[in-house]
Amino acid sequence: MSNVWESVEPRVYESQIKVPYAWQAGETASRFLLTLKNEKKFLGKKCPKCAKVLMPPRKVCPYCFVETGDWVDVSDEGVIETFTVARRDTGIMPLKPPFVYAVIRLDGADTGLVHLLGEIEPGAVRAGMRVKAVFAEERTGKILDVEHFKPV
Repeated sequence: MSNVWESVEPRVYESQIKVPYAWQAGETASRFLLTLKNEKKFLGKKCPKCAKVLMPPRKVCPYCFVETGDWVDVSDEGVIETFTVARRDTGIMPLKPPFVYAVIRLDGADTGLVHLLGEIEPGAVRAGMRVKAVFAEERTGKILDVEHFKPV
């Protein structure tokens, strides 16, 4: 017996859905984001076991699985470890393509922070470049309080 659906062409509907949501950032992320907003300063958390400074800060070290300890000041300058050029607009991106997302290891941190690059053409970006944070004029307690990173 044949399946009636074998001969039916699948239909594709294109549409958009908007799913608003909210969540609590938690103690660690809240302190990180409020410090960015109020002091224009990066804070990491240091693991008491492996001594890595985590950026962005985490409550638990992803390497040792122990609760992180002290808060540590981290520079607003660092090095691009890797990057990608976004060329397609998905409708939820913070900028119009093409633009660059980069993993940036800030001075004083052992892990990288993913963020936007600005003030540079995508084709000129290179791993190893030094960059500096550019803070938004109006800050609201979100990661985009850092508008982008620019070449130093």
